[in-house]
Amino acid sequence: MAQEAVAEVVGRVTGETGGDLVLRRVGGHLEIIDNGVFLMDTRDGASEREMVRACLAGLPAGRAGASVLIGGLGVGFSAREALDDPRVAHVRVVELEPAIVEWHRGPLGAASGRPLDDPRCEVVCADLVAWTARAAQPGGPRFDAVCLDIDNGPDWTVTEDNARLYRPEALERLRALLRPGGALAFWSAMRAPAFAALLRDRFGAVDAIEVPARRGEPDVVYLVRAEPA
Repeated sequence: MAQEAVAEVVGRVTGETGGDLVLRRVGGHLEIIDNGVFLMDTRDGASEREMVRACLAGLPAGRAGASVLIGGLGVGFSAREALDDPRVAHVRVVELEPAIVEWHRGPLGAASGRPLDDPRCEVVCADLVAWTARAAQPGGPRFDAVCLDIDNGPDWTVTEDNARLYRPEALERLRALLRPGGALAFWSAMRAPAFAALLRDRFGAVDAIEVPARRGEPDVVYLVRAEPA
């Protein structure tokens, strides 16, 4: 019988929400644990990458010089995928935890292709819901693609405050951040039919893209689009 890899703590801080935020190495992989809840790891990243690919694929044909907003830096797969697309000119990442940004200067950056070293990548340390409330005001930044992966999904939030992202008022602010014809994607670790219905009410058609997970039900990317100009 194969021996289980021992978890080695690489970094540990008190997170911005007051919980224990841990970066640990298990075998050849890194994991982020928030207040005892598994968030993500470097084992695969297929669904995080698919979230970005699907969002960019949903843009109008011929759009170039795209600006992308990534909600949540995590292990960096989403930011790296966006930067690898030749249509993308700028990526802004909003990440709550300064420690995660710092970990990307070391072991996490090595695992994800060092997205923060790309001059097109900008990182803002802020609460995403509060940041979008400010950014959605007239004169604020606008994006061609918005990709959000700050939690395990609308029905499995690590902190109660994160549920704010999936409420109607937050969706209206996110709509305001989109350029005409822009696309908005949410990552979820499970199917969330009630949230899909809310998106349908607000945006019309919703694409639910399922990506097989290593175990359990598939990860799901919910994708909606803004009206074209």
